[in-house]
Amino acid sequence: MKNRTPLTLEEEILARDFSDNQAEPPFLPLDRRDFLKLLGGGIVISVAVPNMWAQREGGPRRGQPLPTDFNAFLRIGEDGRVTGYTGKIEMGQGIITSLAQMLAEELDVAYDRVHMVMGDTDLCPWDMGTFGSMTTRFFGPPFLRAAAEAKAVLVELAAEKLDVPKEKLKTKDGVVYESSGPKKITYGELAQGKKILRHIEGAPLETPAEFTLIGKPELRRDSIEKVTGRARFAGDIRVPGKLYARILRPPAHGAKLVSVDLEEAKKVEGVQVVHEGDLVAVLHEHPDVAEEALGRVKAQFDKPEPYADDKTIFDHLLKVAPPGEKVAAGGDLAEGEKAAQFIAEETYLNSYVAHAPMEPHTALAKMEGGKLTLWASTQTPFPLKEQAASLLGIAPQNVHVIAPFVGGGFGGKSANGQALEAVRLAKLTGKPVQVAWTRAEEFFYDTFRPAAIVKIKAGAAAEGLMSLWDYGVYFAGDRGAQTFYDVPNHRTTAYGGGWTAPPGAHPFATGPWRAPSNNTNTFARESHMDVLAVKAGMDPVEFRLKNLKDARMRRVLQAVAEKFDWKPAKAPSGRGYGVACGTDVDSVVAHMAEVEVNKSTGEVRVKRLVCAQEMGLCINPEGARLQIEGCLMMGLGYALTEEVHFTGGDIHDKNFDSYQLPRFSWLPEIETVILDAKDSPPHGGGEPAVICMGGVIANAIFDATGARVLQLPMTPERVKAALARV
Repeated sequence: MKNRTPLTLEEEILARDFSDNQAEPPFLPLDRRDFLKLLGGGIVISVAVPNMWAQREGGPRRGQPLPTDFNAFLRIGEDGRVTGYTGKIEMGQGIITSLAQMLAEELDVAYDRVHMVMGDTDLCPWDMGTFGSMTTRFFGPPFLRAAAEAKAVLVELAAEKLDVPKEKLKTKDGVVYESSGPKKITYGELAQGKKILRHIEGAPLETPAEFTLIGKPELRRDSIEKVTGRARFAGDIRVPGKLYARILRPPAHGAKLVSVDLEEAKKVEGVQVVHEGDLVAVLHEHPDVAEEALGRVKAQFDKPEPYADDKTIFDHLLKVAPPGEKVAAGGDLAEGEKAAQFIAEETYLNSYVAHAPMEPHTALAKMEGGKLTLWASTQTPFPLKEQAASLLGIAPQNVHVIAPFVGGGFGGKSANGQALEAVRLAKLTGKPVQVAWTRAEEFFYDTFRPAAIVKIKAGAAAEGLMSLWDYGVYFAGDRGAQTFYDVPNHRTTAYGGGWTAPPGAHPFATGPWRAPSNNTNTFARESHMDVLAVKAGMDPVEFRLKNLKDARMRRVLQAVAEKFDWKPAKAPSGRGYGVACGTDVDSVVAHMAEVEVNKSTGEVRVKRLVCAQEMGLCINPEGARLQIEGCLMMGLGYALTEEVHFTGGDIHDKNFDSYQLPRFSWLPEIETVILDAKDSPPHGGGEPAVICMGGVIANAIFDATGARVLQLPMTPERVKAALARV
């Protein structure tokens, strides 16, 4: 291959292929001045829209407002190609595809002419972070509005250029044309040689009846890059002079460094040793040499006495639980108990669960000329920008965070510990530093889904109508805790919050885990609904429908029953069938499962899963289907095997030899039903389907065996113990 002349910055950006197969944002540093240089021959559109973040109930309440200068959201280049900018990041949820669909739809350009730049704090509008299934719900409306306003500006410009009243102009595929004449002009021609700053208000949005792209299935535009290995993650970034860091870690959470001997580590050729306060690190241009040097560090730690382990944690949590906070209430519990023909009381438990992403936390920090460039595996690039600036004592505008593709987060890549370690080491060494956690570090420093307890006392009259629901959740949080079933006398109480629990409750850090709180609450509620159905002598679907007025929930339950071909029967029927319903991020879901239980070993095999989901307007049905399937497979893990074992702050699970994720061999037959709701706004799609997996499998195990498993995960040992109680 012949040597090639290095590209200039402008050539590097403009030479990028904006097709589906080259969809990642630029990874090279690009400051605001360079960015404006690239816009010199384009069109910059400034429009004002309402702050949709604050307008939508349940939306983000903290952070900066959306910019009113909407060149922050999109750029129309001289060649007619469109670049969309979002502070959201792509970590497998598929918004790199659906956001491009939304922009192309409203701007009226070809989908393959839209390129997305994501999670770059120098180029994209401020964003609080990518979590909570909020991208489509909360970023989507202003993004669409920006495109609508941009299109209106282009029509005005075309009217002036073509000398045609704008009322007689239409748009299609990046062209403004005369509706009853020969005149036309492309978006690129309108932008050529001009930088236009124009303000327009009140541009109408397309209606669902006009959609040609929204609601149509599109394959993931990053799929080829990822299956061929061309996709770049934080660990793939290379800069001259980069050092790999290995950091001395404590043996347990809460352990204090007493003494450290670095002399042997310093003898390794080319190793740079850093010791500042609690930070002890060895760095080298080759990661294996840094690992060798770390092995030579001699250190002593003072470990605290453990106050709980994975067996005793639930008793501990109940002892330290603060007073409860009422989440919902209605009627009179005493009257509800009096009206009940039968009462069922039960306690449900779930263990700590790790996020366990395939890509460990990774970051590369580079200091140059008083400015920091930081490539990070993060769900929160803009908060990281502020964190890094504070750590260095510099202005935030001197920090540039770039989020390449993120290899899974599930809520666990929001704290940015590895990135701040890289920043600190880059400052101390004066060289670019990469920190990539090992798998053991990933398990140790992960924030875990909190262990939790749910206590339920409920009752129903003889005809199966529920009269009492008294629900208390400890340490999981109240997301998904309120019942959507119709119970006249009810109370829901939350004790201790979720990952915001009081100090000393948990022996290590806890945090949000995909659909935080809701997995725990749905497991408990849906298990108990089956307990009540058994006491009422009713089919579990019939019992739910009898106590359910919510039209959306009834619709998904009936849809999943039809797809599954559910035949009514009282549990345990021996069929191994289970049902569960749930609601999360404004979406509603219903699951059915078929399982097979080995009564000798306690092993559970899930043979079939069916999920019906109603999520309002579905932008990309193909992407939604993939998200549902991913949720179902991920949910198999927390339902059956995923559990963190520990003694105090000492984490025993340090790799996948003991912490078992779902495997390809577990894959059941999966069917999905996405219910049409085009006249509703889009709701969250990345999390709802995971919440029912504990409940639907627990109910299917009971239907197969008559054994009720009360703790997640439902390991073979726990299944066998439940069988012994039958």
